[in-house]
Amino acid sequence: MDITLKQCFIAVDDHDTALGFYRDALGLEVRNDVGFEGMRWVTVGAPSQPDTEIVLEPPLADPHASPADRRAMAELLAKGLLRGVNFSTDDVDAAFERIRAAGGEVLQEPVDQPYGVRDCAFRDPAGNMVRFIQRKDG
Repeated sequence: MDITLKQCFIAVDDHDTALGFYRDALGLEVRNDVGFEGMRWVTVGAPSQPDTEIVLEPPLADPHASPADRRAMAELLAKGLLRGVNFSTDDVDAAFERIRAAGGEVLQEPVDQPYGVRDCAFRDPAGNMVRFIQRKDG
């Protein structure tokens, strides 16, 4: 049996602002943009990985959610306590400079970790942590 990752979901509170980060700063391509019952889902992915996608979804994708639940999710998102995503790159320093130059909010500058990677981290416009990892060979 072969199992592969197809999609992961990231909550965003403003899809157009999120696209400025995921599409414009990171270079991901938009693969789908769907609205339903006043909500929106935008699917993005790396051109080098046509079978793997990130779905930018509303913080609470339930049209029947209570106003209190919607407020609670919005507060968690604003604090950066919801999902995050890790990307792999062959040049974490170049990725860092590109994203910082595009206005990305820096959480961690590139650093060599004791567990064999060099990584850095940003916060996307919705508050999610986005980490970039480069494996150190040898």
